[in-house]
Amino acid sequence: MLFAVICRDKPGHLPVRQATRDAHLEYIRTTGVVTMAGPLVEGGQMCGSLIILEVGGLADAEAWAAGDPYKAAGLFESVTVIEWKKVIG
Repeated sequence: MLFAVICRDKPGHLPVRQATRDAHLEYIRTTGVVTMAGPLVEGGQMCGSLIILEVGGLADAEAWAAGDPYKAAGLFESVTVIEWKKVIG
């Protein structure tokens, strides 16, 4: 099943994102369940993340999101995990 993890950064937390980016990318690489990912951008600045996971169910997707180093660093103001259906692409 596919799930979208939609994260919005806390205002003014770009330095936290930058400092934690390598650990976040390593987590993506080592977990092996991310099919697509990238930052959300407003005004030319990263302000969140959109990550598409392929996992067994919602609990797995939520567990992945909870283990993200960005989450542990306190970067996110909000995190939404929702089933996603691929139609195009």
